[in-house]
Amino acid sequence: MTDVARTILVTGATGGIGTAVCHQLAASGYSLVLAARDETKLKTLSNELTGVGHVWLQLDMTNDQSIRQFGEELAARRITLDGVVLMPPQAHSTNDPMPGADAWRALFQNCFIGPLEVLKAAIDRMNPEPVNGAKIVIISGISSAQVLGHYATSNVLRCAWIGEAKTLAFALGARGIHVNTLSLGGTLSPWYREGIEKRADAAGITFDQRLAEETANVPLGKYGEPAEVAVAVEGLLSHFSDHMTGLNIMHDGGFTRSY
Repeated sequence: MTDVARTILVTGATGGIGTAVCHQLAASGYSLVLAARDETKLKTLSNELTGVGHVWLQLDMTNDQSIRQFGEELAARRITLDGVVLMPPQAHSTNDPMPGADAWRALFQNCFIGPLEVLKAAIDRMNPEPVNGAKIVIISGISSAQVLGHYATSNVLRCAWIGEAKTLAFALGARGIHVNTLSLGGTLSPWYREGIEKRADAAGITFDQRLAEETANVPLGKYGEPAEVAVAVEGLLSHFSDHMTGLNIMHDGGFTRSY
């Protein structure tokens, strides 16, 4: 449980990983600001969560007007944030290392520039306490540390977020704001499970057989679970990270080989 009620913004709250994070934090006594595109899903999630004081706000990180309205609503409601869990939209897997200029513009707008504007709006609503500080956790992926051939554009975007997190860690440290990234390997969210099922069907094998093949090169021999990600996120929002900032933490079962 938290020492005092702390308010955390969670973007992508209604996704497979976001939902797990929200349930974990709510059960630990955090007050949440839930942000996602789908109003119906936001209402449902808000009603499901334990605890009190949760609010939800519609947010489409790929839409400039939605981002502006989100920031205005945070200010209008006088919401003070103690932390942010930022889940930028992911780039689709691709083997093309040099897509056209228009494709790059769209990718950077949707996966970096838009989410960064959301983060700016959230930072404006932070007034860290001297003891606890404020914590920002940016959800990234292992291509931030190890190039993956089938995630050509993601390799670039993930590195952009790592660079931004490092920059913000220096810029915001004096204000008591910590900025860390949590880079996920394979994680069994609903959409990731669907992908494994499709690959298993195409190969004429079972889901478990395909999963065993895919995780054979993971030291722990498994993919992560959304609930495990949620526990790690909570750790980075807690006193555990009181002397940590600018770090890129791998959550991949040991798959990443770099030092």
